[in-house]
Amino acid sequence: MGVALRNILTDFKQPADPDKLKGVAAIDSYNALYQFLSIIRQPDGTPLMDEEGRITSHLSGIFFRTANFLSQGIRPVFIFDGQPPDMKSKTIQERKDIREESKVKWDKAKREGDLTGAFRYAMSSSVVDAYILSSARTLIQLMGLPVVDAPSEAEAQAAYMAGKGDADYAVSQDYDTLLFGTPVLVRNLTISGKRRFHGRQVTVQPERVILSDVLTNLEITREQLIEIAILTGTDFNPGIRGIGAKTGLKKVKSGDFESIVREKLPDFDPEPVKDFFMNPPVTDSYSTEINRIDSDAIRSFLCDKHGFSPDRVDPVLEKISKKEKQKTLESWF
Repeated sequence: MGVALRNILTDFKQPADPDKLKGVAAIDSYNALYQFLSIIRQPDGTPLMDEEGRITSHLSGIFFRTANFLSQGIRPVFIFDGQPPDMKSKTIQERKDIREESKVKWDKAKREGDLTGAFRYAMSSSVVDAYILSSARTLIQLMGLPVVDAPSEAEAQAAYMAGKGDADYAVSQDYDTLLFGTPVLVRNLTISGKRRFHGRQVTVQPERVILSDVLTNLEITREQLIEIAILTGTDFNPGIRGIGAKTGLKKVKSGDFESIVREKLPDFDPEPVKDFFMNPPVTDSYSTEINRIDSDAIRSFLCDKHGFSPDRVDPVLEKISKKEKQKTLESWF
């Protein structure tokens, strides 16, 4: 869900040129997996599967998209969520309800032959379960890429790593990452290219949002940006009806945040939410180093176990291996 700050952030979105994407990318893995599961589907919304009925859409996304990252000089680090805070439990349940409702609508649209509706509802029914997570981690590690286990929110960990300079930017579709303090947020990285939305094809390009530009031009602090998000609603609290991002910006800048919360949400204490965004649980136990790719194991995992075509997998493996050898040669000079 994220936070509804788009209306005050639109002017600060910059096209992410390839040169500006080179470096270490701290990726919110759940966010990326949901994107892969949502868009890599058949025309009626059915996800890609192997002969045993196991979903493989996410594996296709990880393998081919990550190979493309590496060819562009992007070094991905995949960060996985840890324990969510208790105040997120309502949002988690709401998301579960939406997925279940979308699954019912998807089945109905398929029966009625409504492919456009079927695909749309299928996108909203995606579930990241234990199998999706374990198989994703396996493939990522076989590709030699680092995996980080966040104590809590992956977005917070990504922002922390970017803030320390261990990552060049955080990757997520959600603006929450800015609230956690990432200096640079990159959106659309995992879904860039030609995509179908609402029955039409559009071209999606990566975009950068620089936190300092947002705060300087809006003349607010990061804490005030969090207050705006609280008024509009976050994963940890409901928003106030009738207050969007632009209205929230005006209210916060005029010093009315506390009075509005007292009046409209008398039983809600915003301080735990503000503190979680400002001081989230993070860890220093991670590495961003890329290891050698295990081509044989990847070929076995994708082709033998999950039914991928060797004709599609082998050229990608050769390309990655060639890039890896070039890097090793360059290290001698």
